[in-house]
Amino acid sequence: MADTAASLFLAHSTAKLDQMTGFLNSCLEKLSEEQIWERNGAHENAIGNLVLHLTGNMRQWIMHGVGKAEDVRLRDEEFSTRSGMTPQQLQDHFAATVSEAKAVIAALPHERLMERATPQGRDVTVLDAIYQVVGHVQQHVGQIILLTKQMTGRDLDLTMPRPR
Repeated sequence: MADTAASLFLAHSTAKLDQMTGFLNSCLEKLSEEQIWERNGAHENAIGNLVLHLTGNMRQWIMHGVGKAEDVRLRDEEFSTRSGMTPQQLQDHFAATVSEAKAVIAALPHERLMERATPQGRDVTVLDAIYQVVGHVQQHVGQIILLTKQMTGRDLDLTMPRPR
């Protein structure tokens, strides 16, 4: 039973990352480079910053925390960047990072889920680290969806397309 639960958790985690990648791509395909770097004040992050933040977080928690790769995250740069990547480059960067994270998750022996990890200096289980990343991606992709709806003035029909 525990092995089945572990398999379901890992499969669901990678499926959610795939779903969020699709949602993110749908948003980025509808926006210009200017729109993805737009901020309406110093208190806001641009969509481009959110994408960079998600990839940095995923790399730190999954590749480093779970996969034991070197921690190469430069968190401040995720938020200080003001331009330099097109929507397509951001899509490619995000997809490559998700692909790498999914490979780490797919190769994970079930018994490691209860092992301790310390991404960002936080003492968590490997299961917690994966769960944190999936939830974090969903949270910020939700923000990107809302911003895209506001910028384009239309529904994106991501989950339940309906006739208009």
